[in-house]
Amino acid sequence: MRPRRAAVFSLHTSPLEQPGTGDAGGMNVYIAQTARRLAEMGTEVEIFTRATSSDLPPIAELAPGVLVRNVVAGPFEGLDKNELPSQLCAFAAGALRVEARHEPGHYDLVHSHYWLSGQVGWLARERWGVPLVHTAHTLGKVKNASLAAGDTPEPRVRVLGEEQVVDEADMLVANTGFEAEDLINSYDADPDQVATIPPGVDLDVFTPGETRTARAGLDVPADAVVLAFVGRIQPLKAPDVLLRAAAELLRRSPELRSRLVVLVVGGPSGSGLERPEALQQMAVNLGIADVVRFLPPRAGDDLARVYRAADVIAVPSHNESFGLVALEAQACGTPVVAASVGGLPVAVSHDTSGLLVDGHRTEAWADALGALVHDPGMRERLAANAAGHAARFSWNRTTEMLLDAYAQAKLMFNARLRTEEVTA
Repeated sequence: MRPRRAAVFSLHTSPLEQPGTGDAGGMNVYIAQTARRLAEMGTEVEIFTRATSSDLPPIAELAPGVLVRNVVAGPFEGLDKNELPSQLCAFAAGALRVEARHEPGHYDLVHSHYWLSGQVGWLARERWGVPLVHTAHTLGKVKNASLAAGDTPEPRVRVLGEEQVVDEADMLVANTGFEAEDLINSYDADPDQVATIPPGVDLDVFTPGETRTARAGLDVPADAVVLAFVGRIQPLKAPDVLLRAAAELLRRSPELRSRLVVLVVGGPSGSGLERPEALQQMAVNLGIADVVRFLPPRAGDDLARVYRAADVIAVPSHNESFGLVALEAQACGTPVVAASVGGLPVAVSHDTSGLLVDGHRTEAWADALGALVHDPGMRERLAANAAGHAARFSWNRTTEMLLDAYAQAKLMFNARLRTEEVTA
């Protein structure tokens, strides 16, 4: 039986926030898209997130059947993500108060996103007597194994917190088989309690379109060579790799300068907040400031316009649990050049819908980008396959698989209760 109502915990970022800056990214998209579809399929969703402004209402409707509860936990502004563990108790208290206003059994399960939410989900599971499903989205041990130069390692408290949540959750949702292996091999997760469920893409919004029209909307010349990065500006996402590769392309082919446009769409995030202008200064130092344009984050049709305007989307992340940007770009018919890390080899089909690059060496990235810039036939072949590859992933499919995972979590939860009764 499908759950009547699910409590979704997203402590450190709200699905109402604009992805591409601060802590808002693919996880926000994931939560909002699956919540909408869960409601459409008959499961009401209440999303608990930390209030970051006194102007926010206690409750907001994201979609019919989907409520966002802004829980007051700590100061509204000025808290870094690494400071949020100090507010876990306050956030948990706020969530528990909401449930206490209802009859017992108001929620049928808890689905927590990211380790901070998992800590609160673990407590709620115990208090409410319901299954806990957890999606990590990223893992501290994996991130620390592939840090960008100058980036800050994830703190030990995160790794310990993740280990606790893995031990306590009734079902863990991994975005890819690679992430499932990380949970099993690095966190000792029970393989029977790990479900691999790929994220999706909004195939109604992200569709192929007229390149010339998209470029006109961005004031980009119709005959330009357009390379684009979309995402948060931080070392983990590695937008610097694209800038260095673009500079190398111009060194190799100076005649490109009159046509090359490099779009960087996003805002500073994470350790990138410490030097928010660093990427702009890098463009100056590399001698390519005249071809680089920085644009604020955007969503929906505005974001699709960027994808359609580009010849290639670069996703050079040092770690990526899946890579929704890669999927959205391909759905718009634009090939992707991505780092061969994390879930990107699943999101991008090498030499079919895009190219995968091992490592982050400037020369290797210039080779891959240059291949598509200088070989229109290759670019057109990949573009022709891109939308078809992306169509294999839909949010409806993701949500149906989540409902199956919820049912499995219920079985695991009941089995745990029986074991505890026997050993009591």
